[in-house]
Amino acid sequence: MATADDVRRIALSLPGAVEKPAWGRPAFRAGPRGGIFASLDDDDQVMGVKCPKEERAELIVSEPGKFFLREGHDDAYAWLRVRLGALDDEDELYAILADSWRQAAPPGLLRAHPEIGRPPER
Repeated sequence: MATADDVRRIALSLPGAVEKPAWGRPAFRAGPRGGIFASLDDDDQVMGVKCPKEERAELIVSEPGKFFLREGHDDAYAWLRVRLGALDDEDELYAILADSWRQAAPPGLLRAHPEIGRPPER
């Protein structure tokens, strides 16, 4: 089961990642000029991540216990909610955060780190 501490540790291990609160909650940016790629909900049981709108429905249908949208809030944004307790393992958490990071990172940061997306060696 993933925790908010796991999210913070893995998110901040990504190149250039910084933690800066947004909406009164912990949020993680892909560099000081990059976009937000993850945030923690108030209860630390759910995180939000960037996800292309055209991919969200398939993820939610395939694993509704893991992925969902906050109706009325996430509808207009390329954002998806993830129940941390439903994640299979740390590699899955890394993969989700790395994918979201790639969507938010500025082009120069992406070019400098093409390796992001592979689980870290342990």
